[in-house]
Amino acid sequence: MHKLETIADQIRQTFEAQTAARDKALAQARLLTRSCALSIRAVHREEHDVMDGHLAEAGRLAAALHQDLRDFPDLYNAGYTQDALKEYAEANITCALIRHQPLPTPEELGVLPPTYLNGLAEVVGELRRRILDILRHGYSEEAEGLLGHMDDIYSILVTMDFPDAITNGLRRQTDVARSIIERTRGDVTFSLRGEHLERSIKQLSEQLPGSGPLPGGRSPIGSQEE
Repeated sequence: MHKLETIADQIRQTFEAQTAARDKALAQARLLTRSCALSIRAVHREEHDVMDGHLAEAGRLAAALHQDLRDFPDLYNAGYTQDALKEYAEANITCALIRHQPLPTPEELGVLPPTYLNGLAEVVGELRRRILDILRHGYSEEAEGLLGHMDDIYSILVTMDFPDAITNGLRRQTDVARSIIERTRGDVTFSLRGEHLERSIKQLSEQLPGSGPLPGGRSPIGSQEE
């Protein structure tokens, strides 16, 4: 029984260390998620210096999570840890694509492949947000380019036909991405057609007889009203 007490003490110490690591990881995960959200908000606002600062902070927190949990693989692979790292992957990929920078790899970000892919899937929603912001000011080739990135992402995700236990639910995220892309394609097409229609109307109005200004700077419409 004396040996049992020794065993119990060792187990208790293990549990205490795990609990302390878990509490610290939870706090770090919350801070990491916040930094990632702020970096995405900054890139949409084109506040690039602010974005860089939040991404740097997110990188520090992600590295700390990896370092602090290296002896606790169960905690590192826990849902809250991987969810925060998924946000980290999403933030870095989103900022890179919007700023036309090279795509970061899972190794560069220090995240697991399923975490990277799930973050990549959520990038589709952020690219849609960027495209809609652009279309508010009219059609542009940038919107078309971002839609191309969305298609590229989906074409990769749809090939990851593995069990959810391996991909951590990627199939559902892929279905969501497809729906977002279809809606966005419709928005871009509608904007492009509107742009063509407006251009055609302008060209037609310039070709109509009497459409130019009258002597004295008066317009034909103005002369009719008189």
